[in-house]
Amino acid sequence: MTEQNFEAMRRAMVESQLRTTGVNDPRVIAVMAAVPRERFVPEEWRTLAYMDRPVPVGGGRELNMPEATGLLLTHAAVTRLDRVLLVGAATGYTAALLAELAGEVVALEENAALAAEAVHIANVEWVQGPLSQGWAAGAPYDLIFIDGAVEQLPDALLAQLKEGGRLAAAIHEKGATRLGIGRKSGNGFGMDLFADCEAVRLPGFERPKSFVF
Repeated sequence: MTEQNFEAMRRAMVESQLRTTGVNDPRVIAVMAAVPRERFVPEEWRTLAYMDRPVPVGGGRELNMPEATGLLLTHAAVTRLDRVLLVGAATGYTAALLAELAGEVVALEENAALAAEAVHIANVEWVQGPLSQGWAAGAPYDLIFIDGAVEQLPDALLAQLKEGGRLAAAIHEKGATRLGIGRKSGNGFGMDLFADCEAVRLPGFERPKSFVF
């Protein structure tokens, strides 16, 4: 597979998976058309890098689908004034996108092997720890971007948002996954779910199982 092949696949991804699904922010389109997604995928899976499906990256984790990433970035309305916490950075693809859109990016990953293989970007601070606990040492954040689907949003994570701060995530409940943007206001937090969309599951955000008698 040549660099020209990957460039053609990247253009096809933009036209068929982004523009047709509501990803209409020119900055998001531009950065997803420029960042070489294949660099963040193990060599044996690189031919799948631009497909509309989860792509394995190791450690039981997968790269999110372009549609889910693009829609969340679009609705998060990331600006150069934003300090962003990326939860579930994996090999660094979404960190690379955010580095072009935001002012500061803290990339959190708990899997040591994935973090060791990550493609590091100059203006991204990489940290390691449990995803569900966020990274309080770098708080508060204008935006928390969870790169995957979760069943619940831990209070410890929400507490790291600034007043008026946003959170972007896919929420999985009752067998369905929906993308949403939440906002912190005073002691409250509200989530607006805007689209049904498949997204890879992130570990550590499962709801406690209820006992059945």
